Amino acid sequence: MELYAAVYAEAPYCEGPEDVAAFAARLPEEVRRPRFALVGAFAGDRLGGVAYGWHLPSGEWFGGTVEEPPAAVRQLAKFVVMEWQVLTAYRNAGVGRALISALLADRPEPVAILAADPRAAARAVYARAGWQRCGALALSTGAVMDVLFLTL
Repeated sequence: MELYAAVYAEAPYCEGPEDVAAFAARLPEEVRRPRFALVGAFAGDRLGGVAYGWHLPSGEWFGGTVEEPPAAVRQLAKFVVMEWQVLTAYRNAGVGRALISALLADRPEPVAILAADPRAAARAVYARAGWQRCGALALSTGAVMDVLFLTL
């Protein structure tokens, strides 16, 4: 939980202890999702980053959609990258790229999708890595996130 707390305490997220507790509460359900996969990056015994996600079948999509994806994307089987977190000390050193490369290697789905806060610095990182916007969704907090996809 330390990694989540550190990453999401930063702007624009500004999450606090209640958000960390909510993440901890939903994590056990997330690890039981179909084809769940997780990779981590360690510096000694310190977790510097993590990425995980799961399979989303053809035709299924996120709840809270405010801008529908193209039918061609929605109809594909997808790998949802639910979290992709890297501590500040390990950014700009290839850790995030290594995490996502390992997570998406040999996936059977033709595309990966993720939700990204358009105000976050990570949003530009995703664009440079080839992720393309294909819709938007609203979180329960009201924040509107870009939905991005990457052809695998």
